[in-house]
Amino acid sequence: MGNQAMSRTTIGDTPLSQPQGMQPGMMVRNVGKVGLIIAPLFSYFFLWAPILLLVIFSFNDSRGVDTWRGFTLRWYQNIFAGTMGGEARFATGLMVNALTNTLIIGLISTVIATVIGTMVALSLARSNLPGKKILDNILYLPVVIPEITQAVSLAIFFNLVFDYIDSSTGVHGTPGFGTIIIGHVAFNISYVAIVVRARLAGMNPRLEEAANDLGANTWQTFIRITLPLILPGIVAGSLLALTLSMDDLVITFFNSGIGTTTLPVFVYGLIKTSVTPEVNALSSLMLVFSTVIVGFSLYLQNRNSERPHNIG
Repeated sequence: MGNQAMSRTTIGDTPLSQPQGMQPGMMVRNVGKVGLIIAPLFSYFFLWAPILLLVIFSFNDSRGVDTWRGFTLRWYQNIFAGTMGGEARFATGLMVNALTNTLIIGLISTVIATVIGTMVALSLARSNLPGKKILDNILYLPVVIPEITQAVSLAIFFNLVFDYIDSSTGVHGTPGFGTIIIGHVAFNISYVAIVVRARLAGMNPRLEEAANDLGANTWQTFIRITLPLILPGIVAGSLLALTLSMDDLVITFFNSGIGTTTLPVFVYGLIKTSVTPEVNALSSLMLVFSTVIVGFSLYLQNRNSERPHNIG
């Protein structure tokens, strides 16, 4: 028995102790491991290399983008000082006006979209409305459809509305701040509702039931229990909406009017003329601002995600 067991062990261990070469399956697995490492590196390089190049050349001491002639901060100074390399005046007034328009549109649209989006999220998460699944699917349409489709459809819609108002009342309407704000609210509602619903999904419903059992009415339960718990999600959704609104170009371009130029549209207009170092600097500042807001939004979404709210 001992010899037979030793023989079986020896035979079973032979392929391990005396390998005859790498098996085809092992080669495939090794190639797959290498591919799993290279694929994300290549993807991130493809996405971030142009942005990194833009930021680097915003510090280039040259008006061209093909040669590096040293480090400088004068392009950032030109934006705020109002000069363009000492050769021509930079359109500081237009830039400040565009930035003001961007902030006004972004803040107003964010407030409206946050209120409506939070109400939509609460309705879909806490009620049994007829056609709830259909409404839930419609909620994701602004997220998945191309932005150019939204822009053109909104432009056609506003044109029809203005024609109807003109023919019925004689009042001639034109695109402006109102059309841009409505357009931004239309796509920001979905983002706010999705973020708030994710927060509601992680909230223990027994907390609201306990408040009701202790005598709190619906409004008191919402103010003292539900709202504080979902507030990080609301703030995160509003910050995301603000970022999308301030960075939007296509919808704003198709639905803007005279005197309603936003900062992305202003930068786009400069790029059509020439890519100057001031454009690189201004784009870098917008990138930093958007990154900070999105990072803070993600922080709020993930805060306390690993600490479930329990009773008792």
